[in-house]
Amino acid sequence: MTSAPDTLNRDILRLAVPALGALVAEPLFLIVDSALVGHLGIEPLAGLGIASAVLQTIVGLMVFLAYSTTPAVARRFGAGDPSRAVSVGIDGMWLALGIGAVLALVGYLVTPGLVGLFGASPVVAEQAEIYLGISMWGLPAMLVVFAATGLLRGLQNTVTPLWIAGLGFASNALLNWLFIYGFGWGIAGSAVGTVVAQWGMVAAYVVVVARLARRHEASVRPQREGVRGSARAGGWLFVRTVSLRVALLATVAVATGLGTDELAGWQVAFTIFSTAAFTLDALAIAAQALVGKGLGADDTRTVRRVLARTVAWGAWFGVIVGVVIGALSGVIGLLFTGDAAIAALVQPALLVLAIAQPVCGIVFVLDGVLIGAGDAKYLAVVGVLNLVPFLPALVLVALLHPAGAAGLAWLAVSFFGVYMLARLVTLGWRVRGSAWMTAGA
Repeated sequence: MTSAPDTLNRDILRLAVPALGALVAEPLFLIVDSALVGHLGIEPLAGLGIASAVLQTIVGLMVFLAYSTTPAVARRFGAGDPSRAVSVGIDGMWLALGIGAVLALVGYLVTPGLVGLFGASPVVAEQAEIYLGISMWGLPAMLVVFAATGLLRGLQNTVTPLWIAGLGFASNALLNWLFIYGFGWGIAGSAVGTVVAQWGMVAAYVVVVARLARRHEASVRPQREGVRGSARAGGWLFVRTVSLRVALLATVAVATGLGTDELAGWQVAFTIFSTAAFTLDALAIAAQALVGKGLGADDTRTVRRVLARTVAWGAWFGVIVGVVIGALSGVIGLLFTGDAAIAALVQPALLVLAIAQPVCGIVFVLDGVLIGAGDAKYLAVVGVLNLVPFLPALVLVALLHPAGAAGLAWLAVSFFGVYMLARLVTLGWRVRGSAWMTAGA
């Protein structure tokens, strides 16, 4: 990795663009499932909604398996030790397999209880139990894919994960159609098709990683120290992820208390926020890989350049996206619902989101930089601290209970303003110093 500006730009794009494609492929699994199951009737679709909510929560909490593996591999790779880099990544895959196996077994046993928490009708609950019970056996595969993706990202390769994600999406769509309609398995066919596609992705990664292991003479057996290291780093990142989930769930709870229309409006605003975040996550992934590699090579000067460049890109992208959201704020609600009243209700919240986009862009990038640096403990601690100003702001909105567009706007100010600014302050303060830049393998 060189410090030449044009080369650095190419390095960022070389990693970020394929990463974006792989990120987009992930939600497409759910879209395909929803589209195919939707033609079975309203009850199967509602059941899929419940099962998906449970699965997305579990998977969202486990994303640390990718985020802890990437910097660990990148450091060894940057230090000129590809053999150890691949071994560390394989250790992460073994850890993912073990966690996934436990989650699959426990999840399968408690599926009826989890579905029961939603209070659905017996018919909907039955459909949800069928889908969720089968899907639990795909959890180990999903987690192994997370870790394997992190391994390849650490080796500065985001193209192979894109290909595997694309093939997984295509096979998922084909298998779902075959099992649902060809074999007449109903919603069970959708779950089976997705599970088979997920394990097919694991098989593809095993082939790729096995070749890497042979090429670099890396051990494919789990190493106790490597697994422990992945677990330690992953544990802190798990705490960070839990704090993010608490913020999201608390916001939805307050939106629910404001009213049905406000909850629908918040869903529209948050969907736009999540869509913009996909692109920024791709930039953050590039930062993870480049920062980890730079620190492994003891090249802190380049790490600083990566930090400055990706932050600048994140900010400018935030400005561009903010302008687009602001310009379309009056019609976005119509595109989602076709309801002029909901469009008017959500517009002020979308304007708040538009103004906050540059802050969001910087926050996501800084998060990626510190993950790449292996600064997981700091991220866990400040993840909890960021809730200190945010949760009281939410409580205030709930107590004052402003109605209509004003209520949704104040909710947006709490999340996109108070919470994201708190994250900006804590992350920005960290990167101003050098304590996060621990160089070496």
